Amino acid sequence: MKKTIIGLLALVTLGLTACGGGSDETTDTAKAKKETEAFTGEYIVNADYVKKNLDDVILIDARGEEEANKGTVKGATAIGWQNLASVEEGASGDEKWGLVLEPKELAKRLGEKGIAKDKEIVLFAGAQKGWGDDGRIAWELLAAGYKDVKMVDGGFAALKKAGLETDIESTKLDPVDVTIDSIDQTHIIRTDELKKDYDEYKIVDVREDKEYEGDVLYGEAKGGHLPDAIHIPFTDLFNSNGKLKSKKDLTKLFEDAGLAKEDKIVTYCTAGIRSAYMELVMDMCGFKQVKNYDGSYYRWAKVEDVEK
Repeated sequence: MKKTIIGLLALVTLGLTACGGGSDETTDTAKAKKETEAFTGEYIVNADYVKKNLDDVILIDARGEEEANKGTVKGATAIGWQNLASVEEGASGDEKWGLVLEPKELAKRLGEKGIAKDKEIVLFAGAQKGWGDDGRIAWELLAAGYKDVKMVDGGFAALKKAGLETDIESTKLDPVDVTIDSIDQTHIIRTDELKKDYDEYKIVDVREDKEYEGDVLYGEAKGGHLPDAIHIPFTDLFNSNGKLKSKKDLTKLFEDAGLAKEDKIVTYCTAGIRSAYMELVMDMCGFKQVKNYDGSYYRWAKVEDVEK
């Protein structure tokens, strides 16, 4: 009888142990499965797509020349977001610093870089380890009338993993003629408009925790965040493998933060880079009334009140 009881206790203990171990394994398996659910959207392609279509697209390393010269995809041309923004004069926080260039100047610079409007443009950057530079340039190209613009899910790391050949020098494209008649303002907002209609929008701060909580990391006029801003860090868009979370998971992330698809939303970061990427992702998730504040926290902190 005693042996029977001991045997039963051993079986129960083994069962509980197995359940505990199975639970951890199940959790890990579920997480891994979740991370393999690819994000899909009109502005996103995967590394395999680039590999198959490399000869037919203009591939842009949005990290800029300095990073590209440390290693980039062979055949990619390098453009930093600063090349397409008003950063040459003044300082961060000034009224016109960091904004989308005027149509004529933007067309000139894109033409000099060989970025033709009739080609498919594919951009990559550093994914969750970067600043969303590919999103900023894609957002700007779309506003300038480019119709076929994509970003690589997983960025440069994903392209390397897919086996694309790398180089330590970016490609210089032949200049082309580019015409931009106007900049579409549908997904752009500036300080005066935001201040005037502030109560009509839900404001989303996509910076990291320290920035939102008040640390001054990049020369901002003061620390904090815009009044009543909802905090959804840029890095929360990504799985641990550097690729975007699924559309279902990201939609839940946005809705759990208090956003609805019919809301009028403004995204911002420090200089409108990470927030441009966020705007495009939200758009692809069905949040169609989202504007990126390209003056962003640099400008607001200099001229308006903030919260901590």
